[in-house]
Amino acid sequence: MARLPRLSLAGVAHLVLLRGHNGEAVFRDSEDRQAFLDALEDASAREQVALHAYALPADRVWLLCTPAEDRGLSRAMQAVGRRFASAFNRRYRRSGSVWDGRYRSTVVEPGRTLLDTMVFVDRLPIDPVTAGGEGTTPSPWSSARQHVGFGGPISLKDTAEYWALGNTPFERTAAYRALLSEAPSESQAERIAAAAHKGWALGSTGFVESLQSRTARPLRPRRRGRPRQLSSD
Repeated sequence: MARLPRLSLAGVAHLVLLRGHNGEAVFRDSEDRQAFLDALEDASAREQVALHAYALPADRVWLLCTPAEDRGLSRAMQAVGRRFASAFNRRYRRSGSVWDGRYRSTVVEPGRTLLDTMVFVDRLPIDPVTAGGEGTTPSPWSSARQHVGFGGPISLKDTAEYWALGNTPFERTAAYRALLSEAPSESQAERIAAAAHKGWALGSTGFVESLQSRTARPLRPRRRGRPRQLSSD
């Protein structure tokens, strides 16, 4: 079966996954992670992609972002991938692919689904040895740190869902910290991750239907089997 084209729709939040080649680590230390974020911030600004959340485990990248143009996300990710791969190969005196093919992405419905997806990204584990986390302070290589009131290595664009958590910065960070402390159900986490892997829209039927007119690409898997035929009786 031919693979589906990536989803990229202007003004809609996207969950993005980029994996290391053959599951290998793409971030060996803090310098690698900062190099990636520097490339990401430059490309996002140039292509008008608002970054809401990120997590940089050793072997992959998770992002939550909103492009201003349909092709903005694709251009930004291509630029980031090339720049980081070049720097990574040069630093470690290696050659060949750094990434496991193209990035994967899906669109995310505003509201609770978007907030749950942000929490999913921020709860992803970052190795404290390689990422520099300590104690209960979130790692700088996840946007959780910034969402609970600490500084961070990259600028973020807060979503309306985050702003709705409270009237003051203290209220918002306290409310978000409470969300982070509540472990999501295994099924919820699997559903969010699977949406990014497979490229199916993350949200309600109404959300999917509202976007389907903007793309010829299916946003949800079609039902298996032959279509039902109407009776001629």
